[in-house]
This record gives sequence, structure tokens and C-alpha cells, in this order.
Amino acid sequence: MTDSRILLRNASAKDPATIARLHTMSWQTAYGEILPADYLHERVPREHESHWASYMARPAEKRGLVLIAEFAGEPVGFASAEKMQDPEYGVLLDCLHVMKAFQGYGAGKLMIEAVRTWARTSGESRMYLYVLVGNHRAIDFYERNGWQYAGLESSYIGKTPVVDRRYVIDTFVAHVGEAMARE
Repeated sequence: MTDSRILLRNASAKDPATIARLHTMSWQTAYGEILPADYLHERVPREHESHWASYMARPAEKRGLVLIAEFAGEPVGFASAEKMQDPEYGVLLDCLHVMKAFQGYGAGKLMIEAVRTWARTSGESRMYLYVLVGNHRAIDFYERNGWQYAGLESSYIGKTPVVDRRYVIDTFVAHVGEAMARE
């Protein structure tokens, strides 16, 4: 019998290609109307492969936390978080991606809680992340799960100007819905 629960595991040095594939597929799905198609299909796969190979080659203590979510033993998402040099907002949840077919199974919530626990254990009381304006599904997900809007920042992805919404959350307070479910 196949286990149908979402399970999390720490990524290892053998996982860069898997993470890059998940990252690229997620971007192609979520950003299809935000970023140019040629960039998403030609440059992004190479950029993600290079980034994750380099990132995962770092010693574990220098790369923060990287988790892979699996369903029935197959990778369906990943998250990465790290402490930043400027601690104004705490730990950066840099990536949280779940394949569209597995959204709604709880992988995103599990990864957020695992990152919150890691951040709290690391002595951090807050976390933050960025979501592209126009990524409505992600914005709705984070707001439903207790993240608070904290401003806008402009930047570029490739040559495309983008605007990100910054969100913050405390690492020690459970989401209101979670607290009610426990009572």
C-alpha cells in the first residue's frame, strides 16, 4: 500500500536537480502571465539548475534550511529559508513551491510550520517572504495562513520589472485557524 501523506525531509547534496526541476515547473505555472514565456522556458531552467547546484554544494550550516515535500515517495514541492545579514524582518522564506496538482494537500502549510520551528529554534521571532504582485493564488494562500502584508518592493527578474508584496509572520504564534482547531 502506498503512503498518501505529505512527508517532509531535509534536502541533501543529491537533490539539486530535483529542486531545480520543481522550482522551474512552479515558476512556469505561476508566472506564465507575469514573466515572458521565452525567459521561463529557455533561461529559467538553466538559472535554477546552476543556482541549486551551487547552493546545495555549500556546507549545510551555510545554506539555511531546504526541505522537500513528498507524496507517496515522489517530490511535489520544496521550501528554502535562511537567516539574512539584515535581520529587520527575521528569517527569509525564500522559496515555497508546491506543484499545482498537489496544492491543497497540506504541503505548503507543513513546510511553513517546519520553517517556523527552525527559525524559532535559531532564535528568530519573525519570518518574511516576497510574493509577486499578480500571483493571486500565492497571495491568497499566505494571507489565509496568517501572513501580514508589510509593503511593496520593486526589482527585476531577468529583464522584466516586477513588484513584490512583502509579508511577515511571527514564528511563535500559531495561525488563528490552527489554534481554534486544537481547542
